[in-house]
Amino acid sequence: MTKAIRIHKNGGPEVLSWEDVEVPAPGADDIRLRHTAIGLNFIDIYHRQGLYPLNLPIVLGTEGAGVVEAVGSNVTDLRVGQRVAYAGGQMGAYAEARTIAAMAVDPMPDGIDDKIAAAIMLKGMTAHMLLFKVHPVKQGESVLVHAAAGGVGTILAQWAKHLGCTVIGTAGSAAKVAYARAHGCDHVIDYTKENFTARVKEITGGKGVSVVYDGIGKDTFMGSLDALEMFGHMVTYGNASGPIDPISPLVLMQKGSLTLSRPTLIGYAADPARRRIAAAALFEVVAKGAVKIEIGQTYALKDVGKAHEALAARKTTGSTVLIP
Repeated sequence: MTKAIRIHKNGGPEVLSWEDVEVPAPGADDIRLRHTAIGLNFIDIYHRQGLYPLNLPIVLGTEGAGVVEAVGSNVTDLRVGQRVAYAGGQMGAYAEARTIAAMAVDPMPDGIDDKIAAAIMLKGMTAHMLLFKVHPVKQGESVLVHAAAGGVGTILAQWAKHLGCTVIGTAGSAAKVAYARAHGCDHVIDYTKENFTARVKEITGGKGVSVVYDGIGKDTFMGSLDALEMFGHMVTYGNASGPIDPISPLVLMQKGSLTLSRPTLIGYAADPARRRIAAAALFEVVAKGAVKIEIGQTYALKDVGKAHEALAARKTTGSTVLIP
C-alpha cells in the first residue's frame, strides 16, 4: 500500500491523517508518479481549513516532483524513468505515489534538482502569472511585494528585479528583512516596526508604486491601496491574514482610479500550452541564477502538520519541501 496524508473533515493540523491509500493503474491518458519531493503552499492550509471547499475525504497537495513509473497507452511524450514536476489544480500531492493526467506534468531539465522543482512549480508559476499576465511589469516600474521573504515573495521579488523593476518588499523580522534584501529587494520594510504605506511613499518620493502584489490579505489590503500611484494596480492573490472584506468600486476611484485583481493559478495553469511556457520560463531564470531558490526548511511528509503550523505562523523563510 502507498502512504498519503488525507483529510476526512476540515479543521486544524490535527485533521491531517497519515494512512494507506490505493493508487490506481494509470488510464490511457495518465501516468503513475513516484514522488521524490512535495511542495508546501498556503493554499494547502486553505484547503485543510475549508476556505476553498473540497469533496472529502481527499489527499491534499497540489505540487510535486518525481519519477514516472508507468504510462497510459495514449501517452507518447513521457517515458518510464523520466523526471517530471507539476503544480495546479489536480489534488493529491501529499502521497508517496499517485496517478495523474500526463498533460498536467512538465518534464524537468537535467540542471534542476527534484527538491528545487517541488519548491518552485506552484510559487514560480504564480510569480509568472503575476508578472507576465495579471500586471505585465515594465522596466523602471516600482513594485511592492508583501511577504518578500516567503515562498512566492522570494521568487517574485527576484524575478521582478531581473525584469528591471525597483522592488520594495515587506517582512516581519530582522532576519526576514535581511533575507528579502538578499533575494531581489532594493528596499525592505519591517512591517512590525514601520508603517509600510508611509515608508513606500517616502521611498517613491510621494508617488507610490505601480503595482502591489499582496498574498497577505485582510491585514495589508487597505494600506496597500494607499501605497499605489494614480491608476496603480492592486493584485491580491492570497489570504494569509484572512479574507478581505467587501469593497465598493467607488473606493478604488477615490483612492486614485485604481485597478483591483484577484487571480488564481488554477485558472492560469488550466491551459497546458500556457503552463508549459510558464514552466519553461521559470526553469530558465532558475537555471541561470537570476532567481535563486533556497529550501528554508524540510519536513517528512508524515509530519506535515508541523509544517502547516510553521507556515501559518509565518515562521518559515523561502520554500518548504516535504519528503515522502
